[in-house]
Amino acid sequence: MSEVITAAVAALNAKMGDGGFDGVAKFVIEGEGAILIDANGARADDSEADVTLTADADTFKSILEGDLDPTAAFMTGKLSVDGDMGMAMKLGGVLS
Repeated sequence: MSEVITAAVAALNAKMGDGGFDGVAKFVIEGEGAILIDANGARADDSEADVTLTADADTFKSILEGDLDPTAAFMTGKLSVDGDMGMAMKLGGVLS
């Protein structure tokens, strides 16, 4: 597993706390791998999800650090969303 994925899993789990996420979402970090988020938290996994968000490593890092709003990233084409847009919006709350 790449260092980028490992760091992202840790950061996502810290943001979510013990609550996990109500649904199944996947982040694909281009050139690094995938992270699945569900009620059990975040982990490196490329399974099926209700929504898939794809971005490069720099964009994903900026979103996690709070330097880039997920909605702004989507609107500028830095983040693509495939699947349930409502679920993506709920996930935005977790990332903020």
